[in-house]
Amino acid sequence: MKLFDKMVNKMKYKHPWDKYYDKDKREIEVPNVSVYEYMRDCSQNVLDKTTLNYFNKKMSRRTFLNEINICAKALRSQGIREGDVVTICMPNTPEAVIAFYAINEIGAIANIIHPLSAEEEIKFSLNSTKSVMLIAINLSYKKVKEIIEDTAVYKTIVVSASDSMPTLLKFGYNLTAGRKIEKPKRSESYMYWHDFMEKGKHYTNKVLVKTTKDQPAVILHSGGTTGTPKNIVLTNGNINALAKQAPILFPKIDSSDSMLAVLPMFHCFGLCVCVHDALCLGATVILIPQFDAKRFDKLFTSYKPTIVAGVPTLYEALLTNKHFDNMDLSYVKYVISGGDSLVPEKNDAVNKFFRAHGADLSIIQGYGMTETGGPVCAQILDATVPGSIGIPFPSNEIKIVNPDTKEEVPYGETGEICVHSPATMAGYLDNEVETNEILQMDKKGKIWVHTGDLGYMTEDGIVFYVSRLKRMLIVSGYNVYPSHIENVLMKHPDVLNCGVIGIPHPYKVQVPKAYIVLKEGVKDRMKVRGDIKDYCKKNLAAYMVPKEFEFRESLPKTLIGKVNYRELESENKSTK
Repeated sequence: MKLFDKMVNKMKYKHPWDKYYDKDKREIEVPNVSVYEYMRDCSQNVLDKTTLNYFNKKMSRRTFLNEINICAKALRSQGIREGDVVTICMPNTPEAVIAFYAINEIGAIANIIHPLSAEEEIKFSLNSTKSVMLIAINLSYKKVKEIIEDTAVYKTIVVSASDSMPTLLKFGYNLTAGRKIEKPKRSESYMYWHDFMEKGKHYTNKVLVKTTKDQPAVILHSGGTTGTPKNIVLTNGNINALAKQAPILFPKIDSSDSMLAVLPMFHCFGLCVCVHDALCLGATVILIPQFDAKRFDKLFTSYKPTIVAGVPTLYEALLTNKHFDNMDLSYVKYVISGGDSLVPEKNDAVNKFFRAHGADLSIIQGYGMTETGGPVCAQILDATVPGSIGIPFPSNEIKIVNPDTKEEVPYGETGEICVHSPATMAGYLDNEVETNEILQMDKKGKIWVHTGDLGYMTEDGIVFYVSRLKRMLIVSGYNVYPSHIENVLMKHPDVLNCGVIGIPHPYKVQVPKAYIVLKEGVKDRMKVRGDIKDYCKKNLAAYMVPKEFEFRESLPKTLIGKVNYRELESENKSTK
């Protein structure tokens, strides 16, 4: 009977994952408008609802749209035109969100970078994107002033984190942290946000530029599949595609909901899911400019978010925060994890945590990358197999191919994850060689993102992530996946976090090395080390057991909180 069902499914469905969707929800139509216009059109029934919540200072959708229009006029008044690149170097503040949509409204392109970027990183980004204006948090001024003359930027708009704070909080901030920040003098080169917006109020020309879904909207940044810095160009259609998929993926979300926007806007997940998708669904966006793990509980007591989206380190902070005891979280509807894989033990722990606090939900794991315009699949609907990354979203396709031959492999066999989606990036800016490496056309003329990730798909269309292709080790001819070793280590009761890399070996070519952070209260003693080594020997094949164990107080992290394996590899080389 099971075999018969599979044969029927193959005849009935174009893709094995189609059976999870209603027939009219398997495909989406991407609107041929800008990101700003689509968000504006989605706003008509929520004009009087709260759109942004910043330290409990609330802004309605009507006011939000008006501020965007004023900012668009201010940009025009300062010479920004269609196709110009404006860089945003900001944490999650109302000004950052307003500027992003205003830049899009006038047909310009937003380049969004980390506000804690080093001087040379800021300089590289401004020059490689040919930016002509910079909108920056005042904390960055000290670095900006050192490099700005070496760029094409003719105007820097300076914003304070306190500009949109409630009056009392602003007063306190300016008396304490704000006093220590070096500030530029007003000049032709530097303008403060308030003065900038005043220019917009006096600009009378029309500013809206009608753009298509294929025109660039934003430049985001990634190491790509090779690890070198990339400027990733996403179009209006790329960003709006995910917003069109969102109502199908999250049918419970409406204007009464609120998204906890902890992930920064320079991250694709933060911009597309936590901001744009939430706004297009009519929800409130709770902007968190700086995340403090020790005060994570305060975000729930203060804002009561119904949607929480974050990377695995966010949920580590949740599980280790002792102030959640007896807190009622029954109002939470969705908890979403992306940006990196959440090991099964953490997945189970997060589920138990929320259920113990009254929330009837399971965490949703997703998968995607900046090059795919954010998440492309997730554990949604009935496709919630533990350990999986779920099924492709409507209009998305995933196939698993042999990394060498590019031929599709059978169900259940590990290969490279490839993605075809309307959210796929336009390409790497001014980098045709690497664009062609990651975006490859098949024999039918379809463009696929070759992700550099290894995974497999079941006959039901459910996808499982295994490891980065580059992280796969060859140990005595055997394929070894560091993520598998990490999953085993995370099951040990004394292990809080870990990272596994490959190190050279004279005759095995490579062997695994494990970096381990022990749980609070567990002392790094010979007995603990011996227990963990014995545990690995018991639960791993002999060739998978780490050759070396190094115990640390913490592991290096990337800007978005992933374990920084490249830094571990670099540290290991420097000690040899």
